[in-house]
Amino acid sequence: MKMPRLLLFLLSAVLISAALMASDKKDEGPQSALSFLVLKDETGKPIRNAAVVLHPVGQHGKQAKSGFELKTDNDGKTHFDGIPYGTWRVQVIANGFQTFGDDYNINQAAQEISVRLKRPEGQYSIYEKHDGSSGSGNSTPPSATPPK
Repeated sequence: MKMPRLLLFLLSAVLISAALMASDKKDEGPQSALSFLVLKDETGKPIRNAAVVLHPVGQHGKQAKSGFELKTDNDGKTHFDGIPYGTWRVQVIANGFQTFGDDYNINQAAQEISVRLKRPEGQYSIYEKHDGSSGSGNSTPPSATPPK
């Protein structure tokens, strides 16, 4: 008598587990295949090993915590299938270049996004003249000049 009860218990546990797993799968709607091409702005040459970070964006422009990170190959390309339609925030990060970021509306079955990264510009300094000429080379600010 114990064997049929155990078998019945195991069978019901398997059926309940299968039902729960099937209910977890949601129909996410249409999905896109995204391709990225990351290039140097000044030369148009590909940037390898750049990080392409994708985050879904909510209705009020708020970035979700979930997302994906991809790396570009030697040709500056990367690809991801299965991105649900909607607004996605794309950030591209590469050593020696300014970080790029923009929101894209993904609404096609296949979409290609090209990004041109710029080199960083010089830092702004209050100790330099900003009328087009360079500073005097003096590293002391004018207000800190000792009295005569």
